[in-house]
Amino acid sequence: MDHYDSQQTNDYMQPEEDWDRDLLLDPAWEKQQRKTFTAWCNSHLRKAGTQIENIEEDFRDGLKLMLLLEVISGERLAKPERGKMRVHKISNVNKALDFIASKGVKLVSIGAEEIVDGNVKMTLGMIWTIILRFAIQDISVEETSAKEGLLLWCQRKTAPYKNVNIQNFHISWKDGLGFCALIHRHRPELIDYGKLRKDDPLTNLNTAFDVAEKYLDIPKMLDAEDIVGTARPDEKAIMTYVSSFYHAFSGAQKAETAANRICKVLAVNQENEQLMEDYEKLASDLLEWIRRTIPWLENRVPENTMHAMQQKLEDFRDYRRLHKPPKVQEKCQLEINFNTLQTKLRLSNRPAFMPSEGRMVSDINSAWGCLEQVEKGYEEWLLNEIRRLERLDHLAEKFRQKAAIHEAWTDGKEAMLRQKDYETATLSEIKALLKKHEAFESDLAAHQDRVEQIAAIAQELNELDYYDSPSVNARCQKICDQWDNLGALTQKRREALERTEKLLETIDQLYLEYAKRAAPFNNWMEGAMEDLQDTFIVHTIEEIQGLTTAHEQFKATLPDADKERLAILGIHNEVSKIVQTYHVNMAGTNPYTTITPQEINGKWDHVRQLVPRRDQALTEEHARQQHNERLRKQFGAQANVIGPWIQTKMEEIGRISIEMHGTLEDQLSHLRQYEKSIVNYKPKIDQLEGDYQLIQEALIFDNKHTNYTMEHIRVGWEQLLTTIARTINEVENQILTRDAKGISQEQMSEFRASFNHFDRKKTGMMDTDDFRACLISMGYNMGEAEFARIMSIVDPNRLGVVTFQAFIDFMSRETADTDTADQVMASFKILAGDKNYITVDELRRELPPDQAEYCIARMAPYTGPDAVPGALDYMSFSTALYGESDL
Repeated sequence: MDHYDSQQTNDYMQPEEDWDRDLLLDPAWEKQQRKTFTAWCNSHLRKAGTQIENIEEDFRDGLKLMLLLEVISGERLAKPERGKMRVHKISNVNKALDFIASKGVKLVSIGAEEIVDGNVKMTLGMIWTIILRFAIQDISVEETSAKEGLLLWCQRKTAPYKNVNIQNFHISWKDGLGFCALIHRHRPELIDYGKLRKDDPLTNLNTAFDVAEKYLDIPKMLDAEDIVGTARPDEKAIMTYVSSFYHAFSGAQKAETAANRICKVLAVNQENEQLMEDYEKLASDLLEWIRRTIPWLENRVPENTMHAMQQKLEDFRDYRRLHKPPKVQEKCQLEINFNTLQTKLRLSNRPAFMPSEGRMVSDINSAWGCLEQVEKGYEEWLLNEIRRLERLDHLAEKFRQKAAIHEAWTDGKEAMLRQKDYETATLSEIKALLKKHEAFESDLAAHQDRVEQIAAIAQELNELDYYDSPSVNARCQKICDQWDNLGALTQKRREALERTEKLLETIDQLYLEYAKRAAPFNNWMEGAMEDLQDTFIVHTIEEIQGLTTAHEQFKATLPDADKERLAILGIHNEVSKIVQTYHVNMAGTNPYTTITPQEINGKWDHVRQLVPRRDQALTEEHARQQHNERLRKQFGAQANVIGPWIQTKMEEIGRISIEMHGTLEDQLSHLRQYEKSIVNYKPKIDQLEGDYQLIQEALIFDNKHTNYTMEHIRVGWEQLLTTIARTINEVENQILTRDAKGISQEQMSEFRASFNHFDRKKTGMMDTDDFRACLISMGYNMGEAEFARIMSIVDPNRLGVVTFQAFIDFMSRETADTDTADQVMASFKILAGDKNYITVDELRRELPPDQAEYCIARMAPYTGPDAVPGALDYMSFSTALYGESDL
């Protein structure tokens, strides 16, 4: 490659920039590089029949430098100058440097003059640049190149070896095992790696260098003593020497690849031949199996019994389920192997495979098609034979089932038709017997089809030569004879039933009319008795008036009811007259009803007795409801006055608590007077309680004259007393807060004005948004965290509202914080004097015993590692006195 991008150019610049630094830091590296670079150059120059002795002297005229570049690049350089003058040498060196630059290598700080002058540092840097470009750059291993590629190649080759861990091109090679591992990996017969020891680096290095020079034609570029005696061997020398191993073994690797390729081709050929043999054997076996199976499937000799035919069908199913599927897989595998073999032969440029005669895939498919055709015919034959035998068995079983069902149906039918139960039956029973007989006739007609089917089945069994035909014919004849006898008996019974029916129809009509009129009249009487004896519960005068009106209407219907009673009794008398006149054999009472004339007369007498009792009960209840109405009106009149009075007082207290004027003492005095006026109203509440007691005793549950219940009045009265007491308590607490915190009346008025202003809903409480707006209006500049802290003070229960008392407590506390801090500082200075701390003894001396011991007990948590033992500084003192939250 003749061109490189800027990144590759920068990669070569970096080793040259490191050159000056490394060479100056460790002069021992210069010695290693001289030997290594000289040996490397000679390994190439000897191909041109020359060599160098002194690397900085022999390249000064540029001739051997140009020759070296021609050998390693395989290209011709410009014709060199043969003169001995300095200008000629500089020209030759420049030609060499230009050639190097043309290969994409950027030379930094290396000029022709330095090379001509024998500058060792510049000469070694130039040779290293040439080695990088022509010996290392083209190394490529797994997408890595140059130095990284060479390092990866070393790691891959030495990975299996014990005690070898190649991570760089300096200390990883000091013990010599890395070089030995490279040689053993490619030429294991040259080195007995198992005898090498990690603690004998000189032996390992010399062994590797000697074997490489003798058997691998790699000159000895390094000295074992220099490598072992140097803490960090020269990286460039090691890399140059290792690259020689890479180039030496790369040719051997190509030969190995060629051998592997030949082995692969031979393996493919062997595999193809095996596939051919497998195909021939598999095809032969499959064709033989088909040849044996077809005659078995062509056998069409029927069996005489159903069991034998079913066994043949089971054998065929075993063939389809167990024997054929493996052969299907063999046939499929045969085709797959054939196609795979042809594909492999085509890819190997080999002629296509031609199976033996009669074993082509087409031959196998043809034989398989014949097998499936015969198989299909065999299965159809089996199924047809089984259907034929099934038909015979089915007809015989069907005959037996139908004959058994018919015989079971006819059992007892002749005895039933000969009965004379109609002689003592009623008309309804006669009609029921007629309907039952009609149903039997319908059933008999329906069974006509079954009898005909039984005869038809017997005929078909005879035609098919069923083996048990004689018994079938005998049973069929018996069924037909019995059927004719049933028909004659059925006609005779119908005639007898119709004669008896006409005799009883007249009496039945009268019974029916009696039942139709007696039932509703009986229901009317039972309903009347139930209504007259029903216990009524009423709560209003209107309800009792409605019951009285309904009762009067009922009494007006009694004359018509008595006429209907007499008409019903007349129908019963007429039936009795007919029975006596015609001597009819009555088997029972009226079939349409169980209501007797005696029952009708008894219930009618009971109704007439209940009417006056009902009149008396309604009169008494009417008087009681009039008394209850007077109690409702009396309670409603008082409740309609007291309820609004309580509501008005509640509203007035709400306004007073919000719109308080004057001093807190004036407000407290006014509220107590207001409370006294409310308490004086208590006798009216007690009077209303007395009226409510009378209502409860009278069991009055509703009152249309008022919407107020006694429970409403009680709850309102208790809320009124609680509200005035709570309002008075709030004012008392405000006075305590004012006196404790030193708040002036003007401040208290200002707090009240601010609270009322932001209490937009006028409920005596501010919600969260109103409280935030109030604080902002008073000059508070706070974020969410600070506002959350304030809300935790004024609303500790998290109700979402702020009362006026909580508002005053917060404002008084905020006002007093500064004064508290000042008082703490002044107290501390007085007790401490000139010191910045107070001792335990001073506390006990200056404070009362109990208070001193209290402060000392709270000292421990606040004394830090820098504090004076047994003493308190200012912060500890103030915290012990007032607590952390107050300062």
